[in-house]
Formats: sequence, C-alpha cells, structure tokens
Amino acid sequence: MADLVRVVYRKYDGTLHWNLTMRRLGEDAHGVWLGAPPYTPIAKGHESAEPAAWAYVSLVPREPDTWWTATFNAQPKSTEIYVDVTTPARWTSAAEVGCVDLDLDVVRRRGADGALLLDEDEFAEHRVRYGYPPEVVQRARAAADWLLAAVAERREPFGEAYRGWLARVG
Repeated sequence: MADLVRVVYRKYDGTLHWNLTMRRLGEDAHGVWLGAPPYTPIAKGHESAEPAAWAYVSLVPREPDTWWTATFNAQPKSTEIYVDVTTPARWTSAAEVGCVDLDLDVVRRRGADGALLLDEDEFAEHRVRYGYPPEVVQRARAAADWLLAAVAERREPFGEAYRGWLARVG
C-alpha cells in the first residue's frame, strides 16, 4: 500500500484541474481517507502549487458508483466540509486516484446549520462547453441533491466520522 497518493482532478475535456499529493491514512466503511497537514501544496492545473494553511482530509468513497469526493477542513478554514460532485473516483494505481470535477459543490460552513449548493452557473456553462451527456447531468444533479440533504442532516460521513482522521494530520 502506497503511503503517498497523487490526487488528480480533471475537467470533462481531460484538462488538469486540482492536483496534489496526500498521505494515505487508512480505510473505513466510507472509503479511503487521505490527509494533508497544514501547508501541503496544491496546484490548479499546471500553475505553481500553493500551500493551504490548514490541515484537511479527503474521502474517496468506497462504493465504485459514487459521484462525489469530500474534503473536511480543520480550523481556521471557515468551510468545514466541501464536497465536489465528480465522476466516480478511479484508482489508476495504489499511488494515484483521479476523477472528473463536474463543477457542482456542496458545502457546510463551520458552525452553520444546513448546506449550500455552489457553482450551478459553472455547471450550466460547462455542460454546454464540454458537452456533458444527459446521463452525466442526471447523475451529477442526483448526487448534488443527495449531498445537500446528507450534509445538512450530518449523515455519516458528514457528521463525526471525519474527526478522528482529521486529528491524525492536524
């Protein structure tokens, strides 16, 4: 099992989007947990990597047909949970996982009740630009709807499950 994992998000046309290297923390019933201590560099596309000042963990869901990946942030980040609606994540090796970012995001701000859906305008624009097939649009919308409820209701893994993993990298 690789200790370091390259995490690669692409856009629907295959262009490189967010990318970074994280440490494999372990697995549970929800999936594979990856950790990034404070100041882990993250790059957007081919731009220079910039460090994030807070620790965070990411969850790659266990179920192979799950249309999201989630990030759980430590303080001082004001966004506690940030869930990207994506194509199902695929492990290309033990040391690399990737998916396609489908623009829609569900977030929960620290200390807030409920959840917010972000980037519907970007989803609409990219749906046309990249020619998202109807099934991709339907799956992305269904994932966003499910996530809005699950994150707002703090259903696991959006309740307490991430806290132990986050404590390992804090």
